[in-house]
Formats: sequence, structure tokens, C-alpha cells
Amino acid sequence: MTPLRLLDPGPLRALAHGVGSQHDLPISPFYAFAGAFTALFVSFLALGLLWSRSRFRGDASGLPLPGALQRAADAPATRTALRVLGLAAWAFVLLCLLLGPDDPESNPAPGAVYVLLWVGLVPASLLLGPVWRLASPLRALHALLPRPAAPRPLPPRLGLRPAALGLFAFTWLELVAPDPASATTLLAALTAYTVLHLLAAARHGEAWFAQADPFEAYSTLLARLSPLGRRADGRLVLRNPFHGLDATPEQPGLVATVCVLLGSTAYDGFSDTPSWIDTVQTSPLGRTPTATLGLLGAVALVAALYCLCAAATRPLSGPVPRPLAAFAHSLLPIALGYLVAHYFSLLVTEGPRTVMVALGTDNALPPAPPLGPGGLAALQVTAVVTGHVLGVVAAHDRAVRLFPPARAVAGQLPLLALMITYTTGGLTLLLA
Repeated sequence: MTPLRLLDPGPLRALAHGVGSQHDLPISPFYAFAGAFTALFVSFLALGLLWSRSRFRGDASGLPLPGALQRAADAPATRTALRVLGLAAWAFVLLCLLLGPDDPESNPAPGAVYVLLWVGLVPASLLLGPVWRLASPLRALHALLPRPAAPRPLPPRLGLRPAALGLFAFTWLELVAPDPASATTLLAALTAYTVLHLLAAARHGEAWFAQADPFEAYSTLLARLSPLGRRADGRLVLRNPFHGLDATPEQPGLVATVCVLLGSTAYDGFSDTPSWIDTVQTSPLGRTPTATLGLLGAVALVAALYCLCAAATRPLSGPVPRPLAAFAHSLLPIALGYLVAHYFSLLVTEGPRTVMVALGTDNALPPAPPLGPGGLAALQVTAVVTGHVLGVVAAHDRAVRLFPPARAVAGQLPLLALMITYTTGGLTLLLA
């Protein structure tokens, strides 16, 4: 999901994807893989020896913040101001697409969508919680339109599946569509997104956005790792992010949503390799169908590996209720690690440039990357490995809660194998 496809495919795009090619890596691949596997094995062994009971309490945990701060955060004026800001930003983007130039270097709209929104939601959600739910232009527009007298309830089995489909559509637009930065293409996509969701919300009410808006689902899931959260009683608290992660609802479509995030990010890295570029260019199917199959294949591979892992826990640990959903939350730190590894330099370079273009700066150039090649390489490898280690911790705590004590460690072996597989693939994409 590298929006630098939209711009000049020069050195900045290379920074957004990885740490360099195999022959000029600032970090030895041997040491990167050795360090990653050591971290995973040591974490697994330490947890097995020292962590025998579940310690995460989900939405029951947290240190309450001052009441004045909560009252300010929940005040109608605050909520209204956020929605007005979100709606104004959305209108500005649409006006730029309607009236602005079709050159993405002179039009801030592509950068606003692909960088400030898509990538910027990661740090915003980690620091402030589910910000898109508060600033969503769709919710603001829905509040201004006539509401159904009796909204039709959503089927319980629907879950996050519409959001997973929407995330796949967005990543397809950014990674596969022939001209994703074209004003016409982006305007059509944003208009369709707005109209379809408003029509569905007119039928099902505001509950539709929580389950179907891809950006809201994306922000809400990432916010599970935020130190700022809410207890089950609604109190605003500071908490260990693992508690928020543990509180992730085991709803239908959660696995699909996380697998789309992981698979699309993996495809983004793989799509820049010479072998895949040659395959796409020479495929008799054509570029777009081949790239679409590649994106589908990446998501399907991530999902298949996870499903195999979940199935393998049964003979080792005994019956587990809803094994697919039980450990899906442990994939969120992995997805976050990949997002940071792939898009950190993109956000800190193209984000400011997009703001400068929006303010009317002529010939706006992105600032120099804050890290050199060595520092960026270390950050990317550290992000991937840390994400997997956090995933191991989250999975272990859930396992000792669900599995009989005698089988808790053995039941996690498929999860460890999955983490090693994902780590190998993630580092390979970064270092290749």
C-alpha cells in the first residue's frame, strides 16, 4: 500500500518499501533472521516457564483518568467539533479532486487519502484511540440526513465481513488499479464509498459504520493497542495495551479483516520485486488481472496459514471454542509491525509534503528522511520482530486461559510455527 506509486518512483518509493536490495543491505540478513528467531524462541520459552495463568483483564482494567478530562472528551461540543473537522477535510479532498489539477504532485488529494488518512491513522489510533469513529465524515453526514424510524438490525453473523471487503477494495485501488492517483479514479472511488455507506446506514442505522466502514474498523482495531482506552463501564482509562488487545471482540469477520491487512502489506512488499514485476508485465492475462490475482493470493495465503494453525491446536490442546476467533487478536501486533516497517518513512516524508501542497506551496519537496539507511533498516527489522513477539505474548496469555494447564504450552506450538513463518516472510520481503 505504498502511495509513492502515485508519485515519481524514485528513491523515496524505495525507502517506503524496504531497506535496500540484497547486495547493499546496511543490515546483514543472517543477523536479522538470527536475532528474530532468537527473540521468538526465548520469548516462547520464558512465557512457558514463567507465565502459567492469564494476566490480561480486557475491558475491566485501567487507571481512571481525571473526571474533568473525561467530561471534556465526551462533551457534545468536542464530538461536534471533531465531526465538523472530519467533514470539512473530506469536502476539501473532494473539491481538490473536482477542481484541482490531475497531477498528484500538485494536487494534495491523493496524498491526503493514501498517506495522511491510510498511514496517518496508524499513529493517530495508537495515541488517541479509535479516532476515525469520532471524526468520520460518514457519521457526520448520516447525522444530517433523515434517519429511519426503525432501523433494520444487522445479521449477527455479518460481523466485520463488510469492513474486510472494503479494506480489500481500498488496497486493490491503491496497489492494483491502473491509475490510482488519477483525480477521476479517486473521485469515483470516494463518491462510491460515501454513497454506498450512507444508503446502507439509512437502512440499518449508525451500527452499520462500526461493522462496515473499512477505515473505522481499521482504526478501531489498531486502537486496541493504544494505552488510552475505556473500561466496560465507559470510564476513560490509561492501561497496558495488552489489556485493550485482550478485549478485542471475537466477532465474525475479525480473522478476514486482519488477514487483509497482513496480506495486502505483504503483497505491497512483494510487488516491487523484479520477478513479480516481470511476471505482471509479461502475463497473458494483462497487468491488472494478474496483479489482482497476486493480491488475492497474498491474502489467501496469510489466511490459510492462520486457519491451519488454528486447526492444529485441537489435537494438541483439546476442544477450543471458536478457535479461529480465539487467537485472531494476536495477529494485530504483527499487522502493526508490518505497517510501521513499510510506511514509517513514507509518512514522515510524504505527509509533510502533502500538507505543504494543500497550503499552496509551490514545488513542495518532501523533507529529508529522519533516518539514514542503517537506522531505517534497524527500525524496520525491529518493528517486524517486536510485532511478532507481542503476538506471542498475547497468544500465550489466551492459551493459558483456554487450554488445560498440562496442554497449554504444547497447544501453542502451532502458533509459534505460525509466528516463525510470518516472521520469515516479513523479513524476506523487507530484506530482499
